[in-house]
Amino acid sequence: MIEVKRKNQQEFTVKVEKEGVSKEYDVSLDDEYWQDLTGGKIDKEKLIKKSFEFLLEREPKESILPRFNLRIINQYFPEFKEEIKK
Repeated sequence: MIEVKRKNQQEFTVKVEKEGVSKEYDVSLDDEYWQDLTGGKIDKEKLIKKSFEFLLEREPKESILPRFNLRIINQYFPEFKEEIKK
């Protein structure tokens, strides 16, 4: 389960629960990057949820940084931007 809660316009708390164990993350997402990835077609919460689905397909939740800007994913996974735009 992935739960995304908005703290303010650019900061979110993400809770990932798997097999009864949960972990929380602080994620930031600026308007420019959100527009670049989605064209405004989906809300920020949905983009972040999809981004976590992408990450969890590639690494365990324990390997995900506890605090990060969504832009950094592309540095670790160059296919991220292209995949997420689909």
